[in-house]
Amino acid sequence: MTTRTAPTSAIFSAAVTLEPAEAERFDLAFEAKTQPCPWPKAYGGDLVAQAATAAMRSVTDGKTLHSMHSYFLRPADIGATVRYEVEALRDGRGYSTRQVRAYQNGKPIYVCLANFAAGESGGTFMAELAQTVADPDQLQNSAEYLADRSGGSMTEESKAYWSGGRSFDMRHVPGPVYLEVEGERTPHQAVWVKPFDTLRAVKGLTDAQRDIAALAYVCDYTILEPVLRVLDRPWADPSLVTASLDHAMWFHRPIVFDDWLLYAQEAVAADAGRGLAVGRFFTRDGRHLATVLQEGMIRTAQGE
Repeated sequence: MTTRTAPTSAIFSAAVTLEPAEAERFDLAFEAKTQPCPWPKAYGGDLVAQAATAAMRSVTDGKTLHSMHSYFLRPADIGATVRYEVEALRDGRGYSTRQVRAYQNGKPIYVCLANFAAGESGGTFMAELAQTVADPDQLQNSAEYLADRSGGSMTEESKAYWSGGRSFDMRHVPGPVYLEVEGERTPHQAVWVKPFDTLRAVKGLTDAQRDIAALAYVCDYTILEPVLRVLDRPWADPSLVTASLDHAMWFHRPIVFDDWLLYAQEAVAADAGRGLAVGRFFTRDGRHLATVLQEGMIRTAQGE
């Protein structure tokens, strides 16, 4: 009899545990490992969250990360060390800027600019949800949805990963796009997300910084899905080939990631083998926490 362990957020914690290293190119350096996943290349959120962590550990005067702009240059090997070199471009009274470059096998695989703000008064405005969505407690989790389903390119390994290997419980509205596109082929969807268990302390980060890194980590899992939805291309389509190309994220308000957050997403464009989507994170009571824009490669193996 196989004993199944409850899913945890430990994979995320391991991903953002960085070890200091000797700087070779810039001002500071850290090393981290990409986490297991059932694909040929590492999960892009590993790189985003690790770079965010490296940048945050380089800013020690209390400023808060408020934006990141990233490019994915090469695929990252799974379970291998990535070296993050941090360049301190500017430290001002109100803002600080860092460049982070990730290297693996001697080549740059990812680069980002990260900006930090001290914060000041200037008025408040928040985007609002366009429509009411179902409560997460009324929705199936990924494990329940996939329990008796199979097909396409899905393997037992990928099924287990989607069900409990991503550190976060994810519940889709109107429905997942794992094996087929559930619900209407509209350019809109929403995903409720919550850590499987209480996020662990992360060396070198405050709890507030850890929760920023957690949002950066989880945002890449589903951001291209509204594009897949409108194109009627589920993840298990054997001909589907995807990859993250570039990414931007803005953190508007303090984040406490201990409850469900709603990730409202919309496809913006799809053409020439690329798709662009925008996403916004909201608390259950409607506070707008962060905004994401990401472009990805979306093509078929046959070049359809």
